Amino acid sequence: MTDFSYQLYSSRNFGPLEDTLRMVADLGYAAVEAFGGIFADLSDPAALRATLDDCGLKMPTGHFGFEMVRDQPGRVRDIAEAMGMSAVIVPAVGPDLRVQSAGGWRSFGKALAEAGKPLQEAGLAFGWHNHAFEFADIEGEDTPLDLILAGDPSLLWEVDAAWVVKGGEDPAKWIAKYADRIIAAHVKDIAPEGEAMDEDGWADVGYGTMDWRALMAQLRTTPCLHFVVEHDNPSDDRRFARRSIEAARAL
Repeated sequence: MTDFSYQLYSSRNFGPLEDTLRMVADLGYAAVEAFGGIFADLSDPAALRATLDDCGLKMPTGHFGFEMVRDQPGRVRDIAEAMGMSAVIVPAVGPDLRVQSAGGWRSFGKALAEAGKPLQEAGLAFGWHNHAFEFADIEGEDTPLDLILAGDPSLLWEVDAAWVVKGGEDPAKWIAKYADRIIAAHVKDIAPEGEAMDEDGWADVGYGTMDWRALMAQLRTTPCLHFVVEHDNPSDDRRFARRSIEAARAL
């Protein structure tokens, strides 16, 4: 049976972090993936690790902002080691950087790869997590995602298939294209058009339009190690976490 992780961003608007950790552990998740806001304010990594251990949870992957990775690689490494992570993922850039030329994206890919070198030297895998802007039309045949991953062959990819769909693309095509670079996947769902508008159009896993049975079968043929359940804006995080892991296990 596949072990599923829970992206803590899904519960950012709800109870204290410790309550969230205990909730997802009780529901049967084996791991969590923290987001940059948690790490930016983290004063005591050992205490968070102790809470994870007490809940029986692991944190094999974590999202860190590009600027933190670039400017504070030692702090990122120390947090990752304290949590027992094997991979550090940069999840996005700010809105002001999401509209660039091909040359800008090519330069960013190189800067991303350079920023990750100290982490790779410490034995951590390092990569990028997509949203929709990486599939925008720019000059030339390559997309921003192509140009980012071209920064270095060692850059890995945490594929968010639902955001690929939001970007107007077929996730199966992109999973096939970069199969050997995939280290993790976000398992999330999109509500039918016009539904769940109070949740920004996202759905609990298994209750939307994504063909997760086919996608999971494809991802299992890649090196993907981590399957991270996420919802960007649930109105009830416990409902989302419970229904999603039930559906994910059935895959």
